[in-house]
Amino acid sequence: MPNPRMRGAMPAVGAKNMKKALGSLIGYCKKYIGIVIAALICAAVSAVLAVTGPDYISQLTDIITDGISFSGVNIDLDAVKHVAFILIAIYASSMALSYIQSFIMNYVACNVGRKMRTDISQKINRIPLKYFDSHNYGDTLSRVTNDVDSIAQSLNMSVGMLVTAAATLISCVIMMFVTEWRMALTAIGASAVGFILMGVIMGRSQRYFNARQISLAKVNGHVEEYYAGQNIVRAYNSEADSLKAFQAANEELRKNTFKAEIFSSMMMPLMSFIGNFGYVAVCIVGAALAFNGSINFSVVVAFMIYIRLFTSPLGQIGQGFSGLQSAAAASERVAEFLAEDELSDESAKTKVLKDVKGDVEFNHISFGYDPDKTIIHDFSAKIKAGQKTAIVGPTGAGKTTIVNLLMRFYELNKGSISIDGTPISDITRENVHDIFGMVLQDTWLFEGTVRDNLTYGKSGISDEKLMDICAQCGLKHFIMTLPQGLDTVLNDNVTISAGQKQLLTIARAMVEDAPMLILDEATSSVDTRTEIKIQKAMDALTKGRTSFVIAHRLSTIKNADMILYMRDGDIKESGSHDELIAKNGYYAELYNSQFVGA
Repeated sequence: MPNPRMRGAMPAVGAKNMKKALGSLIGYCKKYIGIVIAALICAAVSAVLAVTGPDYISQLTDIITDGISFSGVNIDLDAVKHVAFILIAIYASSMALSYIQSFIMNYVACNVGRKMRTDISQKINRIPLKYFDSHNYGDTLSRVTNDVDSIAQSLNMSVGMLVTAAATLISCVIMMFVTEWRMALTAIGASAVGFILMGVIMGRSQRYFNARQISLAKVNGHVEEYYAGQNIVRAYNSEADSLKAFQAANEELRKNTFKAEIFSSMMMPLMSFIGNFGYVAVCIVGAALAFNGSINFSVVVAFMIYIRLFTSPLGQIGQGFSGLQSAAAASERVAEFLAEDELSDESAKTKVLKDVKGDVEFNHISFGYDPDKTIIHDFSAKIKAGQKTAIVGPTGAGKTTIVNLLMRFYELNKGSISIDGTPISDITRENVHDIFGMVLQDTWLFEGTVRDNLTYGKSGISDEKLMDICAQCGLKHFIMTLPQGLDTVLNDNVTISAGQKQLLTIARAMVEDAPMLILDEATSSVDTRTEIKIQKAMDALTKGRTSFVIAHRLSTIKNADMILYMRDGDIKESGSHDELIAKNGYYAELYNSQFVGA
């Protein structure tokens, strides 16, 4: 379901935030500052060349009009050719430079987009898992895709457009004043209102660009969650509710997009009107000056072109700033993600656990996902090397939380956890993760071959060993029935059951062959016969290894060396199966509820 914290009014990106967001974007471009400057120079020179054209057109007009008289036509064709070749050279050079600028900015935009995606991907590995407790995956996905694409597109189009427009505007103003100052003032005065209106529109539209990016993230979040859970949606007849939620998110996106685009689309018609208004004003003033003999007709012709060149950049500037507004909104979201708190730096830690025996001690640990709500109060336990420890208890007792703390997915509030006498806080998380093999209740397979999924994170594993492990897990027949066996790509074209997925993740843990093992409801999706096979494989796998098993099926942990019964974040009972049954306490009650009278 879309993230609740993303609901409500969307904050606007003010001038300060926009400046900060664009500053972050500029930071990504520092590496390419040299070629970006070269591109901007090309854009400026291209614009200047284009603006010098009307002056030569004016000269060409004078040559032609001077050659026409009542006595006949006597045009200096050599002069016409000379000026025409100059014009061709000017416009051809302008076109070439414009292409070079476009090519360079496209190169920079693609590389900046790639760097941003890489940084986001690396950032994901450095942020605590608690980040995803308050952000849905669709929101993060939107930052990687839509926001970065928006930034790259705006960088490619808007920056070059703004420089070209600015250079054209400045050059045009200079040329107009050089040509005829009165007509230049007329053109500028007629167009000044365009700048004022453009500033007002930009000030009002920025918040809608920001709201559009956030609304897009909400839609992506809905798609990622509801579409991935279609079987649950249909099983509970929630199609109508799902559609209603999507329509609400989609309508919000439509409204914000409409508001953003309606302001953005006002730029071009507005500039077109200002251009036509300036064109009329210049024609009237030019006609009056020509009638008085103050200027030649060629000056009016030149200003007809100048006014087009002068007003066109106004529209381009408006369009370019609209692009920058979109980039600023997207940049703020990317920068916000990259600024998230990271896992503590462990580069100074040099202690490494090798040849792990597997003695584990929980020493008065306490923890809460929310600092104000403790769920593990005062947990203490000692597990000897090679012991199989089962953690049981009602839902919400804190069983999976203990495993998360053991793996250092989360950090303790108080107390310590030690392996072979070494606190896990003294070694790196990577070292902790190397020590454990892990099978979770939620299976995860990626689109790749069966071999790639089984040897995830490992290399040099022979097919014989893989098939032997698969045979132990009851997977050998399934793999042999696949079109390419171990080389079969697991994708939408391969039908695979939830139980088979879980068997593959169990086989993956066996391939990992880590000195310690965690099984979190590892057999919850398999049938009873397969469970018996897996139980034998698990017994072989856990033999001589310290292992932690979270299970609701108590039949799978009867042979555990130690059973910890948890309730409300504390250990209520501990001992072997027979010892706890003899106590006739919490564990016995839970066990009897499953088997007595079944």
